[in-house]
Amino acid sequence: MAQSGRDDNGTGYDPLDFQSEDRRYSPRSARQSLQSVAPPPPPAGNQRGRSPVVRLLNFIFMFSIVLLIVFAGMLYYGKTIYEADGPLPSAKAVLIERGMNVQSIANLLDESGVIDNKVLFLASVRISDAHGKLKAGEYLFEENVSMDIVVSKLVEGKSILHSITLPEGRTSQQIVEILNKDTVLGGIIETVPPEGTLLPETYKFTRGDNRGQILARMRASRDKIVADVWSRRSPDLPISTPEEMVILASIVEKETGLADERPRVASVFINRLKKGMRLQTDPTVIYGLVGGAGSLGRSITRSDLRSDTPYNTYVINGLPPGPIANPGRAALEAVINPAKTKDLYFVADGSGGHAFAETLEQHNANVRNWRQVEKDRAAEKAQEPSAN
Repeated sequence: MAQSGRDDNGTGYDPLDFQSEDRRYSPRSARQSLQSVAPPPPPAGNQRGRSPVVRLLNFIFMFSIVLLIVFAGMLYYGKTIYEADGPLPSAKAVLIERGMNVQSIANLLDESGVIDNKVLFLASVRISDAHGKLKAGEYLFEENVSMDIVVSKLVEGKSILHSITLPEGRTSQQIVEILNKDTVLGGIIETVPPEGTLLPETYKFTRGDNRGQILARMRASRDKIVADVWSRRSPDLPISTPEEMVILASIVEKETGLADERPRVASVFINRLKKGMRLQTDPTVIYGLVGGAGSLGRSITRSDLRSDTPYNTYVINGLPPGPIANPGRAALEAVINPAKTKDLYFVADGSGGHAFAETLEQHNANVRNWRQVEKDRAAEKAQEPSAN
């Protein structure tokens, strides 16, 4: 038991039991004061103290981070492969046919050696929103072409363009024959379009395009050009309809293959129509005899010139009932804006062009010159040694 102490006056006291001037201090009050300001003890174990919901959220968060890192790595790897050189050893053309879906295109590219990862190709098409945008056509893929360039080409439709030239002055039958012989176009044309309804020129297309599509483009181009040219015609022309313009242009087209001669040849026929003279042009006689076949296969004879056909301009007055070929734009332009001449005749001059004349006397002289050229050529040919 603790001994009581004494103060200087000899009074006994307890050192833990005293009171100040304001209040009395005691051990109990001291402990209560310390308890009120001391921090609470830590929980017994962090994991044991967490609720199941918190632990689940922590797991999901950590798992999501791991997945994000893995996904980012996969994207980086895929992008590297996507932009890297491909397996194609040399340039190659591949035809993507109409109606092929993305899976079929991937299979074709893989079989052709253009790509070597169909899964990555399909994924890239989906990610780039190119699904449904891949265009049919024949594509030329360069050596080691990367997959991103392959997809870009298919989306942009940068396929190989082929071309076919339909010359001016060909009949519709001849044009159909040219189209049907082309090995790149598809389909077969069975019906020959009306004469003069096609515009001859060079047309571009992709492999697999239909021959009928080329004909449709030729008709549309012809209608557009005819309307444009007719709207700019000279007011004093002796033709009254666009159809008559096409008929006369087809005759001009058949009479000369020289571009600079077309306006002058046109002027001869315009002058004759104005004077009420018959056109007297050989190509109309030939068309009346063989139609769309185009060629007589021999020289024209005097009996041919007397043939009774609707197209024989040695017999009929004015224009024939329809075109004798498909004229090009230059011939149409020549008809509506012919050269300003008084020429009424022309004949071949032996140089590929024609000699023009205003009078019959001048024309007869030009005819005699032409016959002499033909005679000289025949003599030279007869002197040539025959080939064994």
